[in-house]
Amino acid sequence: MAPEGSKRPSQVRYEVHDTPPQRLSAAMGAQIVALILAGIVLTPVIVLRAGEVAQASITWAVFVALLVSGFTTYLQALGRWRIGAGYVLFMGTSGAFISVSVAAIKSGGLDLLMTLIVAASLLQFPLAARLNWLRNIITPAVGGTTIMLIAVTVMPIAFDLLTKLPADVPEDSPGAPTSAIATFAAIVCVSVFGGKRWRLWSPVIGLAVGTFVASAYGLFDGAAVAKAAWIGLPDPAWPGLDLSFEPAFWELLPAFLIVTLVGAIETFGDGIAIQRVSWRRRRAVDFRAVQGAVTADGLGNLLSGLGGTLPNTTYSTSIAAVDLTGVAARRVGLWGGAILMLLAFSPKISSLLVAIPNPVVAAFVIVLLVLLFMHGLTLVAEGGIDYEKALVVGLGFWLGVGFQDKELFYDDLPSWAATLLSNGMTAGTLAAIFLTLLLRLKRSPRERISVALAVASLPRLQDFLRKTAERAGWDGGAIKRLQLAAEETLVVLLERADGREDRTLTIEARRDEGMIGLHITAAPQGANLEDRLAQLDGGDVAPEDALSFRILASIVDEFIHQQYHDVDHLTLRVSSRPL
Repeated sequence: MAPEGSKRPSQVRYEVHDTPPQRLSAAMGAQIVALILAGIVLTPVIVLRAGEVAQASITWAVFVALLVSGFTTYLQALGRWRIGAGYVLFMGTSGAFISVSVAAIKSGGLDLLMTLIVAASLLQFPLAARLNWLRNIITPAVGGTTIMLIAVTVMPIAFDLLTKLPADVPEDSPGAPTSAIATFAAIVCVSVFGGKRWRLWSPVIGLAVGTFVASAYGLFDGAAVAKAAWIGLPDPAWPGLDLSFEPAFWELLPAFLIVTLVGAIETFGDGIAIQRVSWRRRRAVDFRAVQGAVTADGLGNLLSGLGGTLPNTTYSTSIAAVDLTGVAARRVGLWGGAILMLLAFSPKISSLLVAIPNPVVAAFVIVLLVLLFMHGLTLVAEGGIDYEKALVVGLGFWLGVGFQDKELFYDDLPSWAATLLSNGMTAGTLAAIFLTLLLRLKRSPRERISVALAVASLPRLQDFLRKTAERAGWDGGAIKRLQLAAEETLVVLLERADGREDRTLTIEARRDEGMIGLHITAAPQGANLEDRLAQLDGGDVAPEDALSFRILASIVDEFIHQQYHDVDHLTLRVSSRPL
């Protein structure tokens, strides 16, 4: 069941479907753009500089990144044809791809990188369509381990940028450490002393302070910025695609697929989080919106690879901004997407961000990686840490670090395995997934039955539940309680069956420490039953459902309804206490 209290503690001024004034929406959209603009532009700059790519390609990659980020932000807010969440979810260049992208450029150039991005992006479309399949594999422990390892694999690149100076600046110039320290100090001070609202602006303020300090040492080249036009197009520098599919492609593809999966996990989490801050009354998560968010993410990655830039992902900054301001109307996302696309046609803005010195960029990225690492740690700690979770996270993380540093039998591996496992994020994620699947084998087996969604199926269902409970050692009263919970759920589902007789239910039962969990898979049901159960006392439940919901509320310990486009999953947990 939903937690007690259907009201959110923060005040939502405008919900998703509301229409605030256009000026307010535009101002909110512009504010979030200002917060994320540096991340969108600087991520491809970092990768292409590390790969020693020509400046023309960097300018082109920034142009495409802004264009794709704006377009996919617009799609996320619009939410049409199963593409987009229908919420304010801003998109931007993904930092998760930094390490593998640098490796791809060094192995085969920009055209190989773009081919890998396009190939990996295709994973997200079937992934979004069958998102429910991953619920028990990509757990918070796996996702958190992967996110922590992304920070570990990218950090050496950021450290290397700390000491990179322009060619005309002496190597012993104090400009690099001074500007980096100024950037660190500004970000930390604003984050610590600036309060919740100013904390969002701390990266932007840090970049401004660091660049100002760097300019005093000749590290900032303002001439290119001064010459750039306010409106215009960059010189075409499309890298093309490498369709030779040589060994380097196949060796790097698994790493790109895993990072793409990680990006989908991040979007999955953001798609849930944005729903929790966008309504005044607490609602069950609509996983159809999450599927739309992942689909839009995949489309953005596909367009990025075809266009010549790095993949994108959802930015959680937009969630924090919505939570702070209370303005969750999708109109904000529509304005924000339009502003990002317009900024793509401003060489002046792009050149200003591209001109930020390497030490300042490195300090900015290091802070973001620290926050990313902590995000992974928080995800791991979700729901507490037991022995099994600690085993998955600990082994996955340290095996990833070991392979990243080439300390674990690296010279004894076949060439294809050495290339695959040399990326710590890939090695650690594979280890965490393997351990998760291994630990699932020791759990109590599930007992399954499929029945027609009809009253005539009730005796068969009751007999199945009786045998399951008897094997668990339950007494008669507890068995009746379990049967009654299933019966009332069946009644509620029948009310929504629209008279169709071809619908079936698949019920899986699992015994777990005094509880029996029933997992029911059914055709889409329309309204969310978890929400209806939570609204019982508010009088929002139809009279024909009220009795069944009151019975369910009194006998089930947990009731969860997850809705996807093509299937619904209902989870009931019932304890062995008597009626």
